Amino acid sequence: MLSPRPAPVPRLRIACLGPSARSFPRCSPATVGRFGQRNVTTARVSLASGGHRGHRGPGPLATRSPLRQTQLLPQVRGKKTRTVVKLDELPQGIVIPSEPLPLEEDEPTYPTVVLQARRNMQKFDNCVLLTRVGGFYELYFDQADEYGPLLNLKVAQKKTSAGPVPMAGFPFFQLDRFLKILVQDLNRHVAIAEEFPNDPSEKIKSGGLMHNRKVARIVTPGTLIDENFMDPYANNYVLAIHLPEPAALDHVSCQEGQRAAETSESFANDTPARIGLAWLDLSTGYFFTQPTTLASLGSVLSRVSPREIVLDKALESDQNHSLLSILQEERYLVSYSPQGELRQLSDWAPMLESEIPAQTVEKFTESEVQAGSLLLHYVEGRLQGLSMKLQPPLRHENMDIMSIDKNSMRSMEIKQTVRDGAFKGSLLHAIRRTVTKSGARLLDEWLSAPSTSLEVINFRQDLVSRFIQDEDLRDAIVVLLRRSHDSQRLVQKFALNRGDPDDLLRLANTIKATEDIVILLNTSASPRPDNGSENHCLSTMVARISLDQPLKLAERIRDAIDEEGLVQQHQIEDSEAGEMMALAQEIVKAEGTEEDSTLLPKGAAAKTTKQQQQPKKSPSIRDHYGEDGEVWIMRPAASALLSRLHGQLATLRQEKDQLTETLRARLGATSLTLRWTPGLGHICHVKGKDARRPPAAAAAAASEAAAAAAAAENETSPPPTTTIRTLSSSRTTRSFHQPEWTALGESLDKLRFQIRAEEQRVFAALRARVVHNLVKLRRNALVLDELDIATSFALLAIEQRLVRPLLTNTQQTIIVGGRHPTVEGGLAEQGRTFQRNDCLVGGGGGTAQGGGQKGHGRIWLITGPNMAGKSTFLRQNALITILAQIGCYVPADYASLGIVDAIFSRVGSADNLYQDQSTFMVEMLETAAILRQATPRSFVIMDEVGRGTTPEDGTAVAFAALHHLVSVNKCRALFATHFHGIADLVAKQGMRVEDGGPNGAIDMYCTDVEEDDQGGFVYVYKLRKGINTQSHALKVARLAGLPEQAIRVAQQVLQDSGAIISSQKVAELAGASASAAVVG
Repeated sequence: MLSPRPAPVPRLRIACLGPSARSFPRCSPATVGRFGQRNVTTARVSLASGGHRGHRGPGPLATRSPLRQTQLLPQVRGKKTRTVVKLDELPQGIVIPSEPLPLEEDEPTYPTVVLQARRNMQKFDNCVLLTRVGGFYELYFDQADEYGPLLNLKVAQKKTSAGPVPMAGFPFFQLDRFLKILVQDLNRHVAIAEEFPNDPSEKIKSGGLMHNRKVARIVTPGTLIDENFMDPYANNYVLAIHLPEPAALDHVSCQEGQRAAETSESFANDTPARIGLAWLDLSTGYFFTQPTTLASLGSVLSRVSPREIVLDKALESDQNHSLLSILQEERYLVSYSPQGELRQLSDWAPMLESEIPAQTVEKFTESEVQAGSLLLHYVEGRLQGLSMKLQPPLRHENMDIMSIDKNSMRSMEIKQTVRDGAFKGSLLHAIRRTVTKSGARLLDEWLSAPSTSLEVINFRQDLVSRFIQDEDLRDAIVVLLRRSHDSQRLVQKFALNRGDPDDLLRLANTIKATEDIVILLNTSASPRPDNGSENHCLSTMVARISLDQPLKLAERIRDAIDEEGLVQQHQIEDSEAGEMMALAQEIVKAEGTEEDSTLLPKGAAAKTTKQQQQPKKSPSIRDHYGEDGEVWIMRPAASALLSRLHGQLATLRQEKDQLTETLRARLGATSLTLRWTPGLGHICHVKGKDARRPPAAAAAAASEAAAAAAAAENETSPPPTTTIRTLSSSRTTRSFHQPEWTALGESLDKLRFQIRAEEQRVFAALRARVVHNLVKLRRNALVLDELDIATSFALLAIEQRLVRPLLTNTQQTIIVGGRHPTVEGGLAEQGRTFQRNDCLVGGGGGTAQGGGQKGHGRIWLITGPNMAGKSTFLRQNALITILAQIGCYVPADYASLGIVDAIFSRVGSADNLYQDQSTFMVEMLETAAILRQATPRSFVIMDEVGRGTTPEDGTAVAFAALHHLVSVNKCRALFATHFHGIADLVAKQGMRVEDGGPNGAIDMYCTDVEEDDQGGFVYVYKLRKGINTQSHALKVARLAGLPEQAIRVAQQVLQDSGAIISSQKVAELAGASASAAVVG
């Protein structure tokens, strides 16, 4: 795969010897004829990796005949050689089997870099390999041909002794840009091979190679850590699924024809086995597990939204498994991994920041443990040896959260719109006012899984209420939150042994902001009799923050890190990047086209122009590593050794200055400077007239100066003769060595190396202290995130005139003047107002007609015209319920809501051609899932059930679903329909509230249309009691632009059908009267 062309396999050539060639079979390179043995296969020599092209691994060295197989000792004498063995020298008879001698490796035919890349590509054959070569990352062989065009990289042919090798590359500082394309856009696994300097012993083993290139990390869509292209407002989960043995063996066979007839839900209903889930976000350390079933898997995945799903390697060969059909339906990225050595919860301990609580350990199911073990083994392999510290796993089954199935998540547009999957227009977009990225992620989590705990909800509401009342407190906290950073991801970077000094300073700033917030909350939480619960919630938030050790850490970070040095380092890095960009622009401008210029990164032109206009403080990276361009990250006071080393460095600098003046006087060269260059080392550099002075004259002047100095000191021995040997020269400059400067320069280099090493030690110590405070820092970060959400909810409530809902443990929903949270905003942009509506569902059943107080119906049956707002009304009440249970205020005049354990939605319609399902089939699957799973504490909205079939069948199915909700599920529901006959069936079955009895649970409401004398009309979005038997479909058709001729035809059909229906009713009445007369 990796070689551009197949290579010849070296053979042991055997000559055909004998009295007459005619008496033997014809000889060939592979066979030889001899007495007593025919057709002996030639022994083939397989070279070790790194030898001839096309090698695929070692092979056996043997002779083979129809009677027996015997091993021959290989004879290898290097490339392009031929060995001839006489016949009488071949082993005779049975050769005792023995281990073949180790093969001597030929010198690699590829250059070292290409050979290292080739071996890494063989080892990580399922990854795109990016190899670091100096200032570039490069692709080779077929990967360069395949991905070069996708990345808009030019594919070149690298000339080698083994033939041309395709290659493509990009500068190292553009790594994130190309990782985004490969990982996020193309869903590829990327192996990054970095350069690791060889120590002296490794250099000897490798034949003098300076670097070894090893894969340092494998980047996949689900294992991102700190990449710049990560979505900062959403978690990046990788999820593993474990199937128990019975479920793993139970799969759908195509031969049985089940795949077209069953989906995830319908199949899982016949497979009650529990499966285990485990998911984590490597960028934050969050770790969760949950047992579930195949029936609920789709909804769990919709809530978690994993970027990557990991399955056991054993499932890779079973592409007909039902689990894969579930994952393929939503097009999840699936990776496969062996189970690994992790088997028990105790095996997870090295990868967790703290122990799992004992009461939680007992609740983990075996499937959860196996899913978690599979997940940790997979992630560990992606990190390639990096340490990992995750938060102890939380069991989702133990959490009091509302269940929202995948159909409801999609149809109610909670996170994205149905039409185009956009964020704008979703509920999350409408309510998000957070100022921190981690706060936005937590809000996303809350919206996916609202709480069902009254205590939690009321606490959140108290916090929001406090911030609504105290505007100054809210604004001050928002300002401080803006000064903080994404500490959840910051501390996780250090837990993974990553992070840089900038991250340490960000963490210190966040700790300082946390301290200021605590002071502010303590001041505001002073006892006041009028709002005791609100003050209590502030005190509770403060009590959750631990600052003793983090404050010491922040102080240590500020004392150790030199911020000015960091700024200078960034300027150097930007300067180097700008120089490379400018060079690229010059080349494109001179040789390229307009299309080529579009391949440069956005903003490159403006950036390089700006840098060219500004004076360069550090012109190149060479100066950074030169004599006077040191940029130190740590302050000298960061450690005692660092302080001593900087003192010694200052002394050596003074010696350098003194030596400069001495050499200028001795050589008579006032322009002399002491420098260091990568090629020449420590040199003396002169320019101008000093450079034009002959070296002999300069040497004579130096000797005279030395003699004069010796005479002044009364030395009897003659001074040494000074010899100047020019290393490089031009018309205006000349460079040469001076032993005194060489010795002093080496001392400076050694001292700088020691300072760099000590800086690394201090930085490692700071990183270790961050990891030591990991638990405290994460808990503090969570408090900041909750404060961010609470202040954003308070701001939202003021902006949109929201009210605090009353949450109870009853089974009723009372919403007065409710509004749709997203539709209202869209209408406001158009200058229109939203029609408020009431929703009074539940609160007791009806009584007999004889009297007694009746409550509101558990279910509303809603009829009315098309486009009159029925679906909007259904969705708005479900969304208000969700908002209330995440602790947010709601768009209504008043709201009292009983806690809802699950929300189910069957709104809208679409076919699923991938699963071979019609529109009606999809509708029935969604309906079946609701009727099977809804409980008395659930809230259900159903719209247009049965519309995908004939009116008769649709009416029957819709009424059956409604009857099931009333008699079996007994939940709160809003049921909209155009089948007006359902209302008659409800009355006939005695299911109205006024009918009383156990099934008297349905109230009937409708919307309407108002018409004028000229044929104009307006929709009446306000719901009223009653039934509307007119759908006014032709009015909608006219608004949509249906041709007028088609409208007239439709009107005629309606008139004719109305006349037929009227005549049928007259005939029925006449028949009934005649029967009554006969009976009488």
